[in-house]
Amino acid sequence: MKPVISAINNANNGNNVSKIEYLTTVLGIDNNKIAEATKLQQNLGTSLERTLLSIGALEENQLPYLYAKLYNATVLSSKAEVLDSEKVALLLPKINSEFLLSAGAVPVALEANTLSLAISTLEHWSLVDYLRLLPFEIDYLFCTSKQLDLLKEQYEINWQTAKHNQVGQQYVGEGEIERLKELAQGAPTVSFVNHLISEGVKLGASDLHIEPVASRYRARYRVDGILHEADAIPQNLQLAVISRIKILSGMDIAEKRRPQDGKIETRANNIELDIRCSSLPLGEGESMVMRFLIKSSVQYDLATLGYESDLAERIQADLKKTAGVILMTGPTGSGKTTSLYSYLNQLNRPEVKIITLEDPIEYQLEGINQVQINNDIGFDFAKGLRSIVRQDPDVIMVGEIRDNETARIALQSALTGHLVFSTVHTNDAATAYTRLLDLGVQEYLLNAALVSILAQRLVRKLCSCAQLKSPEEIAALTQQYDLSTLAEKFNVDDIELKNVVGCDKCGHTGFQGRVALLEYLPCDNEIKQMPKGENFFKDAAEYMQSNNLRSLKQDGYLKAIKGQTTLEEVLRVAG
Repeated sequence: MKPVISAINNANNGNNVSKIEYLTTVLGIDNNKIAEATKLQQNLGTSLERTLLSIGALEENQLPYLYAKLYNATVLSSKAEVLDSEKVALLLPKINSEFLLSAGAVPVALEANTLSLAISTLEHWSLVDYLRLLPFEIDYLFCTSKQLDLLKEQYEINWQTAKHNQVGQQYVGEGEIERLKELAQGAPTVSFVNHLISEGVKLGASDLHIEPVASRYRARYRVDGILHEADAIPQNLQLAVISRIKILSGMDIAEKRRPQDGKIETRANNIELDIRCSSLPLGEGESMVMRFLIKSSVQYDLATLGYESDLAERIQADLKKTAGVILMTGPTGSGKTTSLYSYLNQLNRPEVKIITLEDPIEYQLEGINQVQINNDIGFDFAKGLRSIVRQDPDVIMVGEIRDNETARIALQSALTGHLVFSTVHTNDAATAYTRLLDLGVQEYLLNAALVSILAQRLVRKLCSCAQLKSPEEIAALTQQYDLSTLAEKFNVDDIELKNVVGCDKCGHTGFQGRVALLEYLPCDNEIKQMPKGENFFKDAAEYMQSNNLRSLKQDGYLKAIKGQTTLEEVLRVAG
């Protein structure tokens, strides 16, 4: 018989003598309390120590020391951690982890032939009987119930990860590819993937994210720029769902080490849509992001974008020019592409030839020549731009200016009689000057070619269920953010700040759709004459204020006082 099992038997075959001796001499518990607990013990049907615990004579953090003494064992260190997923994987064929956790034991160490278990009590004799059968010497480490619960949670994560990795490894061999295809084409998998896509279209999501988190795959939709948890992916379908998406999008299902891109053309909820797919290997599996592109849902006009009338008039005037560069700035997901398509739509007439360079082409525009960049063959923006200027275009759109050559050719094309649209990644309009100068573009070329620079962000629009704030709240916020000055400056009679409510129509988020915040910087003579040094941002801001032009935040405040969005939403996006 193993030594530790003998100690357990010896301790449990005796009466309470050993316990009482330790409780009184070591822990200093009063004999009267011992006597009281002994009487209650029979009625309660619990051990002496548990009875003392229930009447407040003993603290739980003292129990591990009592059990360690009784069973000739050790108290668990407060810094102890559970086995990592690699060692758990070694245990999988030898132990029943589910039973151990349910019986109150957590593996915390595996050295040679000794398995260390964290436990809070040894009252489960089924556990002791099971442990006799294991091919290990068992080392008991006693801890409190709270410690044990925490260790259980940690072990559960590593256990599930080990199982997931073990399942994933059996699919990497060439002989298992057919099996993987069979799983991906099974009815439950096909039905679940179709459900995910249909639900995304129904919610108006721009993206669907499927990613491994804590030994499971979760799905999230991005709706109006915010991620929302989707239906849980069943454990038995997780790998099959990823494989199904890979097959549909033309990816290699056997490749799990490198990122891949693909595209799905499908129909969901009677809507034609393209889905751009991107897979990325992570430590615990693969992340899959699907971007929904629904052409019918995009309306290319400035009113739909939510531009204020004064800025829309300025942009319309810029679009009437026959030469020059109009730049759009902002981070990914700020609506730059939709805005540029809206500008092109204004110019799309039979007598005007428009060519675009895009990476990728998000939407097909009738009557416009759209060119796909292909970096794999060296066909980048610079080479593409050099080619299309020989195609005699009137209007050119370059998806993004990333380097000196692309910037230089775009600006020079504007000087030779082309109207050019493009984007740069900066936080505001004035910073676009600095960005282009950093790329090595000469200042005289910028001054000669630029027509205007626009910075854009998207904020969520309030649903019709929103309610007007109380007069006291409106007065306080108006004073805090100086909204009365803004309202007077832009002829807003009533400040209508609203509260988010939520209803079935908006999915109880309080928001439905998005609207653009815009910062417009005209590149007129006054801006051109300003030195582009460290004071340029301050000078440009003062120029904008004196010419009734708003910053992104101010444009957001203007939409908030008109009841289109909230101040909190504006500060989240443009603060």
